[in-house]
Order: sequence, then C-alpha cells, then structure tokens
Amino acid sequence: MDKVSYVGNADVTAIDHLYKSYLENPTSVDEGWQKFFEGFDFAQTNFDEKSSNDKSEGAVPENFQKEFRVINLINGYRSRGHLFTKTNPVRERRQYEPTLAIENFELEESDLSTVFHAGNEIGIGQVTLKEIIDHLEETYCQSIGIEFMYMREPARRDWFKDRIEIKNRPKFDKERKLYIYKTLNQASNFESFLGKKFVGQKRFSIEGGESLIPALHTLVHKGSELGVSYFVMGMAHRGRLNTLINIFNKKPRDVFSEFEGKEFDTEDATFDGDVKYHQGFTSHIESIKGEPIGLTLAPNPSHLEAVDPVVLGIARAKLDRKFDNDENKVCTVMIHGDAAIAGQGIVYEVIQMAQLDAYRVGGTIHIVVNNQVGFTTNYLDGRSSTYCTDVAKTTLCPVFHVNGDDVEAVVQTIEIAMQYRQHFHRDIVIDLLCYRKFGHNEGDEPKFTQPKLYDIISKHPNPVKIYGKYLIDEGFATEKELKEYDETYIDFLEKEYAASKENKKAAVWDFLSHTWEGYRHSKPEDFDKSPKTGVDKKKLLDLGKKLATLPEGKNYFRKISKIFDDRFKAFEDDKLDWGSAEMLAYATLLVEGNPVRFSGQDIERGTFSHRHAVVTTEDTEEEIVTLNHLSKDQSKFQIYNSLLSEYAVLGFEYGYSLASPETLTIWEAQFGDFYNGAQIMVDQFITAGEDKWATQSGLVMLLPHGYEGQGAEHSSARIERFLQQAADYNIQLVNTSTPANHFHLLRRQLAREFRKPLVVFSPKMILRLPEATSTLEEMATGSFQEIIEDKVKNSDQIDTLVFLSGKFYYEVKAKAKEMGVENMNYVRVEQLYPLPKKQIEDCIASYKKVKNIIWAQEEPSNMGAWHYMAMSMRNIPFIGISRKSSAAAAEGSHDLHKRRLSQLFSELFQYAKVKQEQ
Repeated sequence: MDKVSYVGNADVTAIDHLYKSYLENPTSVDEGWQKFFEGFDFAQTNFDEKSSNDKSEGAVPENFQKEFRVINLINGYRSRGHLFTKTNPVRERRQYEPTLAIENFELEESDLSTVFHAGNEIGIGQVTLKEIIDHLEETYCQSIGIEFMYMREPARRDWFKDRIEIKNRPKFDKERKLYIYKTLNQASNFESFLGKKFVGQKRFSIEGGESLIPALHTLVHKGSELGVSYFVMGMAHRGRLNTLINIFNKKPRDVFSEFEGKEFDTEDATFDGDVKYHQGFTSHIESIKGEPIGLTLAPNPSHLEAVDPVVLGIARAKLDRKFDNDENKVCTVMIHGDAAIAGQGIVYEVIQMAQLDAYRVGGTIHIVVNNQVGFTTNYLDGRSSTYCTDVAKTTLCPVFHVNGDDVEAVVQTIEIAMQYRQHFHRDIVIDLLCYRKFGHNEGDEPKFTQPKLYDIISKHPNPVKIYGKYLIDEGFATEKELKEYDETYIDFLEKEYAASKENKKAAVWDFLSHTWEGYRHSKPEDFDKSPKTGVDKKKLLDLGKKLATLPEGKNYFRKISKIFDDRFKAFEDDKLDWGSAEMLAYATLLVEGNPVRFSGQDIERGTFSHRHAVVTTEDTEEEIVTLNHLSKDQSKFQIYNSLLSEYAVLGFEYGYSLASPETLTIWEAQFGDFYNGAQIMVDQFITAGEDKWATQSGLVMLLPHGYEGQGAEHSSARIERFLQQAADYNIQLVNTSTPANHFHLLRRQLAREFRKPLVVFSPKMILRLPEATSTLEEMATGSFQEIIEDKVKNSDQIDTLVFLSGKFYYEVKAKAKEMGVENMNYVRVEQLYPLPKKQIEDCIASYKKVKNIIWAQEEPSNMGAWHYMAMSMRNIPFIGISRKSSAAAAEGSHDLHKRRLSQLFSELFQYAKVKQEQ
C-alpha cells in the first residue's frame, strides 16, 4: 500500500481519510504524519465542535482542520521560506507571491494565541501558533535559507529537518568565535595589504566575500574530524590568492614575487608559465586536532568552470590508487562564481556525472561566491532561473543560501554541508551571497554599469567590522584584543614582503609533484626513437587466448559468441585484427602492474563494434570483462560507457591522468569530430598544461578518423587543429595504420620516464580490413615505428616517393596495384608530431633517382597535415595532393565521396608509370 503524504492547502477534505488510514494501519501514512497523530491528544479534543461552515454529520471539526492548516504552514516555510530570507547583504529581495502570511493558509490573527499540537512536527512541542511562526522565521527566513523539500527520499529531508528545525545547528563558544574572527581578519588584511603594495594590479580580490576563508577553514577542519584525509579543490580567480595563503599555507613571499613579475625559476627556456591566479598548488597541513590533511588546488584557466571535471578526475584517481575507494577519505570542493555556475554548461554535465559509477567521487561540496554581478552583467541579465544555483536541482541537490555578512551563519552552513556530504555521499550547494567591493579585476570601474549598487557597497561595512562589532558588543572580545589580531598578521605579511625581495625568480610549482616522484620532464632527444615495447610471443599467445575466452555455463548472444570464437582463432592463426591487438596491449600492461582506465560513448563494445571489452549475458545481463581475469595479481581494467558528454568526460579523464601517471588513461570519441565539443579542454589543459603549469599528463585520446562518405561530422578528427597547437614537445599526434604499431604505441605510453598526452587518429575502415592485420611476432619484437616504408626490391626503379598517413595508404596501394604502377613507393608517416624529420630525410636520401616527393592526403587542402608537412620540412620540395579546400570537413553524399576520391587518385597517379600491356 502506498504511503499517504502530507496534504496541500486546498486538500483539507482529505484529512479525515488520512486519519482513518492511520487508525487502520499507522504505517500507511508518511512518517511525519505518524508522528503527528501519535503526538496529537485526541482525547482532549472537542470533536463535537463542528466546522462553522459545515454542520453535517461526519464533517471534520474546525480545530482539527486548523491543525492541518498549521502543518501546511510549516511545510510552506520548509518549501518556500528561502524566498523570504535576509540573505542579501546589499540588495533588497525580490517580492514573491503568495507570501507566508497566515491568511494564505486559512488561519486568522485570533489563532496566534491558540496552542497547536503541530508544534511537535518541528520539535518544540504543543505551543501557540505565534511561537510556531517565530521558530519557523528563525529557522527558515533569517541569514540562512535552504531548498531541500524537493528531495524524494524522506531520510534526506528528515536529516535536514533534524539539523535545522530541532535546534540542532552548531553553536559556538568564545574560543570558536575568536578563531572565526581570526580567519576572517586574515582574509581581509591580506587583500588590503596586496592593494597597498601592488596598486592597480589584478588580484581578483575576495573583498565583500571574506567569509569564504572562514568557510574553507571550517570545511577542511570539520571534514578532517569526520574522516576526510584529502581535499581536491577547484576555483576560479576571485579569492584564489587568499585561499592559497590562508588555507593552503603557500608562502606570501612567493605570491609577492609573482606580483613583481619576476621570471620563472626553471632551466627550460621554452617554459611560459601562467598568471598567479591560475596556478595550482598542493600542500599538507595539520588539522586543529593534529590530523594530517592533504590539499590540492587544481590549476584553472580563464574558462571559469572548465576545472570542475578535472577536479573530479584527480579525486577519483586518488580514491582508486591511494584510498581503496573509501569515499569518506577524499572530498572534492568546487568554488564557483554566480555568473559562471548559471551560465556555463559544463556545470550541468558535471552535476549529471555525480552519481554515475564511472565518475562518482562520493559527493562534491559546491560553494558559490555570489557577487551578484558577472563582470558587468546584472544577475537579471545573467540567467532566467530564480537562483544561480538552480542547476543543482537537476539531480535534487539540497541548496543553502546564506548571507556572507553573517559569518557564523556561513560557518554553521558549512558544518552541516560537510556532515551531509559524509553521511549521504552526495553533492550539496552553498550559495554564499556577498558582493564585490571593487570592479572585476581592480582595474575596472563598476559604477559605469551599476552606479546604485556600488553607491550602497561603498558605504557598507565589511564582514570583519560587522563581526568585530558583534564580538565587542556581546562581550566576547575587546577592541584591543581584536587590534592585536590585525597587528600580528600584518607584521607577518611585512616580513614575508621583505623576504620576497630576496627572491631573484618566481617559483614554479608542479601542483602534484608528490605524485610524480620518479618521473622527469622530457628532452628533445627522447623522441628520436621509441623504446623497445615487445612482449614475449608465448606470453602474448597465452594472454590472447584468455582475453578471447568467455566463461562457460553462461548464455551469450549468438553474435557475441562468434566474435569471441573468431578472436580466439585469430590468435591461433597468428593473424590479429585491430581489436585483438588493442585488447592484447591492455592485457600486457595489466599483468605488468599498470592499471587501465577507459571511458567514452559506447566504448565497451566500441562505436564500430570492434572491441567488445565488456560482454553482457543474454538472460541475466551480467557483465563479463575478460581483461580482469588474466592473473591473480594483475592490475584492474576499468572501462565505462560515458554519459553523452565530451567536455566534462574528457576533462575528468585529463584530471585522472594528472593524479595517476602509472595508469593508462584513455578517452575515446564516438567519432573523432566530436572532440570539438571538448575543445576548451584541449586548448586550455591538454596541449598547454605542461607549458603553463609544469604539469604532465599521459592522457590518450582515441579519435576515429577517415573519409568514407559518412559526412562532415563523421570523417575528420581535425588533424590540422592539433598540429597547429603542437610545439615544445607538448603532445604526440599519431595516425597508426597497423594493429602491431598500435599495440606498441599504447605500450610506449607507459614505457617512458615521462608522460605526454597522446592523440591517436584511430581507424574505422581498417578495423576489419583483411590487409590490415599483424602477427604476434610483430608485437613480440621491436617498438613503435614513427614511419613505415614499403619494402622494394630495387630502389633505383623508384622515381616518385609518396608520403601519406593512416587508412588512405591502403586505398592508394589498392589503386596502384589495380593500375600496375611501377615507379612509386609509399611511406606512412605514423607519427605526425613530434615529426620524425631525420627518419624522413634518411628515407628520401636512400632513393638515388627520386624526382617527385609527394605528400598525399584524403583531407581537403586546408585541412589534414599538408600545410604542416610543407612548413615543417621546407628543405624538401613536397608536392601536395589533396581534395580541394573546403568549408565543411567532408562531403555528405557517398557518391560524391567516390567521385572526389577518384579525382584524388587521378591527380596522384599522373606521376605514375604503369606496366606495359603484353
């Protein structure tokens, strides 16, 4: 039987039904109603007093109806009280209707002195309506507002009621109050010190929102008390320097050196670094109770919310690799701006990831530093929703709204949020309503666009003065004591400022250096030749048969059984296709102790059904992962079909790769073109991260690429875009053409003493091409080949060398064979960056009679690698053969594709000499 929940204002006719249901079976009504009926002294109620409007037999007594109207009033405060709070320090609230006036609940002023049993519902017993309203006002309509009644689980709703209605909220003694003041004072004084010493420089001050710092102090130390060992944070610019100094214990002298614009302390002349309010940092501090706490702040570009999934990825890697998946031990914290959380779609993607097995980290605490202005945009122009935090309701996250001027309310909120996170392992949001004292970056004039608001702000006392006055007025401190806090901290900053003058250069921080012990940064000579990555042939065969064998006694889909039978036979026949070689690469890494993590859209079977890393039984839908059944002491293979996201998922896997260099971390796009949905992650993190933040990543991106008549969005992984960003040995760009070379490539990713992101323009057609198979011997010996030159019996017959890449090689070879071409040879450039120039030059030099050196590609002239090759090797007179320049990446008609391919062959083979007919 479904439980009956509370009734709405207009539903008083259901009261009798509720009570009768309770009498028949107490468990048939909602738990809240059970408590209400239990506490209601029906024996003392005059049931003969009928409703004044209804004297008919069986009518519900008027006083009984009023009890339920009071219950509805209570639920009105719970669900709508946040609309009537005093949470905004500098603006008048917008007006909302209907209000919480008692008239809107069919109650009258004369009822205020009536005692109602409904007071039991909020833990204050049988009291007058006035006392009930006073309690509700104090709970829901002061400095803290809360949205939580939309949560569907009664346990979560009741948990909040207990924390905020039953007067279970945190209370602070004198010592705690003074500690809160101390942290608030440090936040304020640090900003004013920077403003005086570095006049006019950007610092993205937290002034107006100083209570963020005591909030973070509380979060870290309360979290430690509740079992958290490590915090991973992400935040944008505002308040970042203050957080680094006063939470992470970064030395002020190092920040001051950065303000002075000193060069970075590194031997790498190509290192560019980044501005001070983008950099990451890691520290290890002690809690108030002496417990060790690890803190990591991820580096952040100016795409303000782009760091969110990176934070989650770092945290998940730590959970997987260091904390045995104990979600109590690692806590993620995201500090948002109000305009950014409402305006940037990555937030929605991240919130949707929160409870998914592939991406969960045990709940994130989101803190919104709500300045109420986005650069110069008023909040009414910045969103359609009531609150900037309304995106959180997508997954029914509870949301606190709290007045940033009331620092004790802020601290109370944070403590409750931390308890909730540890108890339920779900996201929670704190909307910290404050203001921005100065312009966006201290050089901006806010009165240009918000003159009235900034007239109010200019006269408004800051949170430190407000709290200090409260402490003095209430007798918790004297003016002299508070002044000593000022003097002590400012003296500390002055000494640090003097010390900064001794720094000749600014420090470079690898924010996860403790994770990367034993690794080094790459050198140019590291890319001259790949390391040996072969594996014993017998071992390969043994592993291959294991990964191609499904457990017996289970019911498999007929096509799956055939695929695995064929895969097993391929190992026996020594003729491996792409999927077999790829799986074998993972198998070898796993038994060597290297974990593999893999996510993307439909990747468990593969977009083109070539992988089948996960097999689902037909009857029970049990998931079988043969790669996790290779040996007892192997590492774990994790593979997940992702949500339909590129931006957040790629960011997550990038973050994972930062914190787990021993793991092969892979993201695969459904089609290579789709990576552009995550272009920000590529531009701001993957290709530039090491140059900006000295941070290595071994992330692998598999981007299916190839022109096969499937249209503009299913052909090109935009090779040209990656090549444009390739510099300073920042990335590896590869277009492999054989299963064996792909096998060695994946193994090479973990074989070196350093890590580089790897972008693979992976195949579609080649996955099942009979000509594109490899032997176990090719995987047992050698290493990744940067170029693959076709063998010829007599190089003197060759006068035309054709350099190309990827699956186009097979099409060209097939056409050349059909035509009987005699004078051409073909060289596959498997690695486009770092370009193996010496190998290419040596190859050309070995042909004594070469007249024509061609770069041939299937992509249009303004795309692909043609311009890159011509510019990178200007000493070689390449002839470019390609499709004509195009606005779209590829044609949408298969017939047009074939015609253009034919035109491409005609252009290429004009240099051919063919066998004379007999």
